[in-house]
Amino acid sequence: MNRSLYYYHNGTEEVVDNEEKRGRPIPGYSKKNSGEIISDEQIEEFLMEAVEGDGATYGVKNLTQLLKDEHDLQINHKKVARLCRKLGILLPQRTGNPKYPKRLVRNRHITGPNQLWQLDIKYGSISESRRFFFVACAIDVFDRAIVGYYRGPKCTAKDITGMLNEAIIRRSLQVLEETNEHCIVIRTDNGPQFVSNLFGEFCEVNNIFHERIPPRSPNYNAYIESFFSILERDIFRRFEFSYFDEAYYEIDDFIEFYNHRRYHGSLGRMSPTKFREKYKDIGFPKEMSLKL
Repeated sequence: MNRSLYYYHNGTEEVVDNEEKRGRPIPGYSKKNSGEIISDEQIEEFLMEAVEGDGATYGVKNLTQLLKDEHDLQINHKKVARLCRKLGILLPQRTGNPKYPKRLVRNRHITGPNQLWQLDIKYGSISESRRFFFVACAIDVFDRAIVGYYRGPKCTAKDITGMLNEAIIRRSLQVLEETNEHCIVIRTDNGPQFVSNLFGEFCEVNNIFHERIPPRSPNYNAYIESFFSILERDIFRRFEFSYFDEAYYEIDDFIEFYNHRRYHGSLGRMSPTKFREKYKDIGFPKEMSLKL
């Protein structure tokens, strides 16, 4: 074989072998014009809110402009297209009826625990890095207890359903005794984890009524939003986390304190646990009932 021909083919094979290694890795975030880093997971939630509201008929370029206008993001249409394909929200893919149709929020009269849980996701960052961690929490709106939570470097529908399954098991006796019709009502926003088929199937199997709030209306999820504001103030602003385990330790410690020792003015200066233990045998006061 000619020497030059041998080395030509040898070089070609090497290029083919390394073809999948080409290109810049996906960073997993975008920046606001202020320089603040926003994770792709948060951008996905922005997109889901958009297609459930004003952007229901928008294509990729209009969604890109919406992200720039409403969220001050530095982002191009190619990335928006990639995230839309991942979420399955491009217009040609949204034909037909969804497997688990959307149920809108309705007014509810809450008279005891385990009737309505609010669920949401918050994210934090590791200092001096571009890494994120996520905190998903479910709060009982009646006794203000965090009935379940998850924290990790990613947050998928599988992670959230696992957390909810553990929460239902821990409070299963109360769920069966204190609620009618459905096992429980869970209220969420329109995040991609909550509109997924996996989450819909979990709710159907466990006899859970899942309702979703309208876009840009966090007041319908006021209790979990209030908890996250407390978490932001008491933990995220007080500490800088150098690694994931440090953040998880502080979050675990705070939620244990919040459930068992932190005073709540709306609960008569009792913790959620103490409030629940005081009234579970004699019945909860009528003035504690809530209209949501």
